Amino acid sequence: MRRFLILSLAALLLVGCNPGGEPENIPYEPDTPAPDPHVGVFVSEHGSMEFFGDGERLTYDFDEVLAELTGLPAGKQEGVYVFLSGNLPPHGSMPVRYDTAHEMQITVGETTVVIDMGVAAEDGKTASAGVGTVTPERIPMLFHGENFFTVTFLKES
Repeated sequence: MRRFLILSLAALLLVGCNPGGEPENIPYEPDTPAPDPHVGVFVSEHGSMEFFGDGERLTYDFDEVLAELTGLPAGKQEGVYVFLSGNLPPHGSMPVRYDTAHEMQITVGETTVVIDMGVAAEDGKTASAGVGTVTPERIPMLFHGENFFTVTFLKES
């Protein structure tokens, strides 16, 4: 009887410690209305991206430097995009609204790449990513080699 009681208590503790499900807010979604999709032309020193307001299609024009950094073809290209959460085990990256994004996936033809979103610190040693990094007026692509650096696309007025 004593052994049964100990096993029962252990089972209750294990069940109590593991709710048996995933958190309800994965990926994180703020308690605010989703922002409207990007629309218009965003420019940087390495090219431009034009968004059509449907949250899916874009046309970009990247120079050779940015094309090499991203792994996408250079020049004017049409494609599709989605903002992603970043790695959320066990699911990986999941589609999210851009104001909570850690990544942006762009597909052109058969080529699909995932680009980190974030802002490098001035010293290049650290970077900020995540909630609030991408805004209606700014899309910062974060790259790292020896140091972090950002290519920031700003909306044309």
